[in-house]
Amino acid sequence: MSTSWQDPGAVSLMLDECTTWAVVGLSGDPAKTAYRIAALLQSRGKTIVPIHPSAPTVLGERGYATLAEVPFTVDVVDVFRRSESAGPFVDDAIAVGARGIWFQLGVIDQAAFARAAAAGVPMVMDTCPAIEWRQRSG
Repeated sequence: MSTSWQDPGAVSLMLDECTTWAVVGLSGDPAKTAYRIAALLQSRGKTIVPIHPSAPTVLGERGYATLAEVPFTVDVVDVFRRSESAGPFVDDAIAVGARGIWFQLGVIDQAAFARAAAAGVPMVMDTCPAIEWRQRSG
């Protein structure tokens, strides 16, 4: 069942047309979901950009402490933070000109979604690229 924040067009735009994904909350811990999804994104031909306060290099890609520090264009900002902490990353994504914003499974912020919509930036919430790719092939 699709909701307004899981619009198939927005999902397709990000999965099919966007190549550079900033992964907010990505650390070098392979046990974390963010790490596994970043590896999946890479396996699907995406370039990942770790965004983490300690700016680690993860999966061979240089990390940055904030989105504003990334010196090139980011297509999608993929947020692995709790709902109550995720909203400011929408504002950051809009500020850097991202083409899309993706909040992972369980991450929902309707006010942030409204800000993205007002800025004309497609946003997806409460799902995961792995789930969306699996649904396409199943």
